Amino acid sequence: MTFNELNIIPEILRALSKENYTTPTPIQEQAIPAVLAGRDLLGCAQTGTGKTAAFAVPIIQLLSEQQSKPNAGRHIRSLILTPTRELALQISENIKSYSQYTKVSCTAIVGGVSQKVQERALNHGADIIIATPGRLIDLISQKRIDLQHVQIVVLDEADRMLDMGFIHDVKRIVAKMPNKKQTLFFSATMPPEISKMVKLLLVNPVKVEITPVSSTADRIKQSVYLLATGNKQKQLNHLLQDKSIVSALVFTRTKRGADRVVRDLARENISAQAIHGNKSQIDRQNALRNFKSGVTRVLVATDIAARGIDIDELSHVINFNLPNIPETYVHRIGRTGRAGLSGSAISFCEVDELPFLSDIEKLIGKSIPEVKDHSYPMPKSIRSAKVEGSSKPTVAKPAKSKANPARKPKNEWFTKGSKLT
Repeated sequence: MTFNELNIIPEILRALSKENYTTPTPIQEQAIPAVLAGRDLLGCAQTGTGKTAAFAVPIIQLLSEQQSKPNAGRHIRSLILTPTRELALQISENIKSYSQYTKVSCTAIVGGVSQKVQERALNHGADIIIATPGRLIDLISQKRIDLQHVQIVVLDEADRMLDMGFIHDVKRIVAKMPNKKQTLFFSATMPPEISKMVKLLLVNPVKVEITPVSSTADRIKQSVYLLATGNKQKQLNHLLQDKSIVSALVFTRTKRGADRVVRDLARENISAQAIHGNKSQIDRQNALRNFKSGVTRVLVATDIAARGIDIDELSHVINFNLPNIPETYVHRIGRTGRAGLSGSAISFCEVDELPFLSDIEKLIGKSIPEVKDHSYPMPKSIRSAKVEGSSKPTVAKPAKSKANPARKPKNEWFTKGSKLT
């Protein structure tokens, strides 16, 4: 199938052709007709499946086909809500590319930068805004944004918004929009809280599920180093002496850890920059720009900051720290081996991370090949721990409060019949 067969208007087809889009991905092939038909959509898809175009292209088309009312001001007709600044900016760039031959306009609303530029863009008029919850709430509170004319809303990376604690912000934002609207909902995973939200927000949605979260692309070469405790940085320094590692995205568990890795790489004359929540938006954009252009060879990131990093020719992903959530491993390594290219995913594992490795291997349904020929091997006496149970802790159920036995859990998104405030 080609984009020409999806009933897309000539102006958007021209833009897609300019961006070298020829054949739609599976999620684009299934989602675009459904959205154009006005249906709500539930998309279960991870990074790298082409979901941005899957919702952006039909939104642009639906908005561009509407006749503007004479003497009517330009209202916000579509809201795309994302968890991170990087993802919002990336989506904004894509929409500008897809809509370049139409009259549809968009702007990104994110924190970490002066809001004056964003205010000017809003005053000029925007049909689509792509926003992070915090800054959007600020501008709504200041009465600089009105969502009463929103016709299509997109909740992108909903599971990550849950992880980042945006529950109440999302509730407040949804309450500011009309009850009657088209809702497009995308999430890489479907934990119970997300499933509850889907049932309350979507009306008879079309369901599109692409690439189950447990799958890892065959073109990604995976390997793991079982290391003696305290030797990860030495192993990373040694690995990066290999010039065939053209670009590497290194994942750490903490912001402080990311900064420490960058400092240690600098001592080895290896160009690296960190990207995480404590960095200003300007610093984050500069780091990402330098990495994409090849000025910086290594980008060290936390999981949250890495959402929205989209680089077609990324040769290596390195898990400096293994994630304690196995699905996160799949998302991380999926950032290499894109656009039909091959890629490598290398993981470092110390003894306390062996249960995490076991959970990851259970999820993906195979063992990750171990690299045994290196200078910092884990003692053989403790390697057997690799096959011991799951890393998931057992959490005791809280005792019911006599004063309020029906108390709802704090992480519940919505309650049926309740008023959104």
